[in-house]
Amino acid sequence: MLPYRLTQVLLVSLFATLWVAEAAWGQTETSNGASPDEVSARLQALVQDGPRDNVLNRHVHDFYAARDFQPVWNDDRHISALVAALHGLDDDGLIPADYRPDALAQAWQRIQDRNSDALARVDLGATRRFLRALRYLHLGKVDPTAVDSDWEIPRPGFAPDMAALSRAVEAGDIEGAFDRARPDYPPYQRLREGLGRYRAIEAAGGWPQVPAREAPLRPGDRHPDVALLRERLGVLGQPELLVADADYYREEHAGLILDVPEAKRYDAALADAVRRFQRRHLLEDDGVVGPQTRAALNVGVSRRIDQIRVNLERARWMLHDLPDSFVLVDIAGYELRYFLPGDDVWQTRIVVGQPYRTTPTLRSEITRLTFNPTWTVPPTIFREDKLPKIREDLEYLKRKNLAVIDMQGRHLDPQEVDWQNPGAIMLRQAAGGQNPLGRVVIRFPNRHSVYLHDTPSQHLFDNPQRAVSSGCIRVENAMQFVRLLLDDNRRWDAAALQQAVASGETRTVDLSQRVPVILHYWTVDTAENGSLAFRPDIYRRDSDLLLALNRPSTENYD
Repeated sequence: MLPYRLTQVLLVSLFATLWVAEAAWGQTETSNGASPDEVSARLQALVQDGPRDNVLNRHVHDFYAARDFQPVWNDDRHISALVAALHGLDDDGLIPADYRPDALAQAWQRIQDRNSDALARVDLGATRRFLRALRYLHLGKVDPTAVDSDWEIPRPGFAPDMAALSRAVEAGDIEGAFDRARPDYPPYQRLREGLGRYRAIEAAGGWPQVPAREAPLRPGDRHPDVALLRERLGVLGQPELLVADADYYREEHAGLILDVPEAKRYDAALADAVRRFQRRHLLEDDGVVGPQTRAALNVGVSRRIDQIRVNLERARWMLHDLPDSFVLVDIAGYELRYFLPGDDVWQTRIVVGQPYRTTPTLRSEITRLTFNPTWTVPPTIFREDKLPKIREDLEYLKRKNLAVIDMQGRHLDPQEVDWQNPGAIMLRQAAGGQNPLGRVVIRFPNRHSVYLHDTPSQHLFDNPQRAVSSGCIRVENAMQFVRLLLDDNRRWDAAALQQAVASGETRTVDLSQRVPVILHYWTVDTAENGSLAFRPDIYRRDSDLLLALNRPSTENYD
């Protein structure tokens, strides 16, 4: 089988040759075929008589209606440009075979008598492929609700300008039309570029595996495995760590680095590189290559490519029409970013839900916050966490400052409750040092009843992986975040915030202007310099999405 890029070149060359003989068809009747008017009439019949039971069929109708049902894919230049662009969707992590570009090329070549029905059907098939690809590029191939039961972000509509698309096709600018459909945000482009780099690494043979050892590799060690570690990190763009030529791994004598004595010493520069790797993969950055770091190093390049493809799809779901200022909760990255007006970004660490009590994916608006909040124990936590402890020791309620109340908010005597069958009751914890919500809670409407909040357990933010909550999001430096949300230095300066907390009074404050908030799940993050950071898939969502992304399309283009 010929390499994909070479196949593209050959196809384009073939079409260019054929075009010389076929170019005149678009203007006049061929010696043994139909005129453009005959093709147009047949095309109109096919489109208008066809079903409009889905978005693609309706878009096909609108596309042709915008150009009075005139054919558009009527020469080799247009067909070859579309075929090449469809193959190029591989760079977006999509699957070119979903659009059957080679079948389109073959159908065009098979047309001998140029009859109106054959030409109209090829034109229609090309348009269906073109519009399907635009939709997948813009919104993603996979419906997010099919792979994430907690998904709560409305997908934007896809209403392309059909007249503009028609002009693009006539100009042969298929790739330009595709590029305009892609999310117009830097993270998407960085993921695409990263996918290209990692595929180049795969083509060059990938990276070496660091062998398992009883003892971890530590700074100062001398061992042949250190050379492998140096080689592994060098493949990912750190050639300054290599003793040999930076491109040694592409040469026949790549293994010679293992024979360089200095390559086997775990020096300070290599330790710094390992710490950078650990931070990017949310591992403890101690410079020691133990089981967790070794496991991350030994993830194969093909799996990293799959991870990038999955996150390109997530980007297509979300990176559209973002507001100028919004809060982004990066669930798998344990980070909150507040994108402020003027391109300023404030960020902080967060704690998110455990794998069995996940933080949902949603989009909402922050509307209010409460100082010195009380905490009403959620039903799941009451049932699974609190009730067993209360049954074991009723004094647990007193130690945790938990009041027992009924559904009307009336206080009950714990001694009079049948804790084996407590019925419709709730537990409420007063504001104070033991309250898990800390000094402030930040609320936004959502069906999951999750929110952002402070926490007395500040030590949790020092852990590299922080999926330990019951679904809500704990925010480090919560009071700094609150001051930014309030955006009122006259009424809410640092002293006013401190006074509001020190009073001990539970007080709710509405924001003068709602702030959009997005909770999203990324397992690959992109830096401004283009480097990628891979995160553990804490909720095991990548595999289901990858299966759906790889599932062949059943679209019939004929």
